[in-house]
Amino acid sequence: MKFIFASYVYTPEFIDPVEWLSRISFYTGILDELAKNHQIISIEQIDYEGEHVKNGVRYYFKRFSHSLFPLESHRFIRQLNPDVVVIQGLHFPLQVMQLRLFLKKETKIIIQNHAEKPFTGIKKRLQKLADKFTDAYLFASHNMGAEWVEQGNLASVNKIHEVMEVSSVFTPMYKTEAFQKAGITGAPAFLWVGRLNDNKAPLTVVKAFLQYVNIQADARLYMIYHTDELLPQVKVELKSSPNGEAIKLIGKVPHSDLQYWFNSADIIISGSYYEGSGTAVCEAMSCGCMPLVTDINSFRMITDNGRCGLLYEAGNEAALLSALIETQQINIAEKQKTSLEYFRANLSFEAIAKRFEEVALSIK
Repeated sequence: MKFIFASYVYTPEFIDPVEWLSRISFYTGILDELAKNHQIISIEQIDYEGEHVKNGVRYYFKRFSHSLFPLESHRFIRQLNPDVVVIQGLHFPLQVMQLRLFLKKETKIIIQNHAEKPFTGIKKRLQKLADKFTDAYLFASHNMGAEWVEQGNLASVNKIHEVMEVSSVFTPMYKTEAFQKAGITGAPAFLWVGRLNDNKAPLTVVKAFLQYVNIQADARLYMIYHTDELLPQVKVELKSSPNGEAIKLIGKVPHSDLQYWFNSADIIISGSYYEGSGTAVCEAMSCGCMPLVTDINSFRMITDNGRCGLLYEAGNEAALLSALIETQQINIAEKQKTSLEYFRANLSFEAIAKRFEEVALSIK
């Protein structure tokens, strides 16, 4: 089959195709795997025009006009004569309806969710109308897609397919090397990676962990963040607690260095209220890190309903403290092994590509 991957989003801050593909490597690995058995073309929109072939995938870099009526983009897709077109994001219903008119009747349109939530008002009506022109939807969790149906934006769960949106380029490595690079200590060592914003709930994590240290004095939490909205509040909590030194504020690190942190930590912790998938948790599991995360749809899928680690109610400080205490009674090493096995079987590039293929072949 010939797959075309496309988006209606323009990212002008990138001008180098090699840099751009490196930036989205957590996604392009899926295309690499698909290219082993299919013809894969990806249309990328940065401030550059040209062609680039990598790992069997042909990338067309275009500067298409970004209007509600992307005729140039649709003409280009049509001339490529695809069997399947995968559109990134559900927030372009008007464009998808137009795309359908440009394609052959037998060409399938698949839309992949990337954390966007259902529209309301007139845009919701457009999503309902565009649903008639769409063959399948990919969500990291089937329940996430079902919520779109429950809210009336999509007509039926029959078009919903559970397919992880990203994977990880990281792999397990010798702990000695990882420790030397990251400098992690702690028994156990916890890692938090994300934005310091309300959705990620870092204050819930910090407050619960400071109480946990009263029980497990050798535990340490390392926090890596690339935005710092709630950093002043976090610092206040640490300064006012006698256990403040147990939490280390690392800040921003190069993405490639995260492999050392994920391989050093025992447990990856998250406080998110909502995630489209959960890239950091997925990456941590690819290195054999046990997840202790919130009981939300995407994390239920990533952790096999908690079998790989522990789930707790989002925003519930007491529930998180209870989960932290529970880590003392479980076999963390066994959970780490389970996490890595589950990642390889369900969250790896190879596994996701296989699901893409299954979905495409299942469409009648």
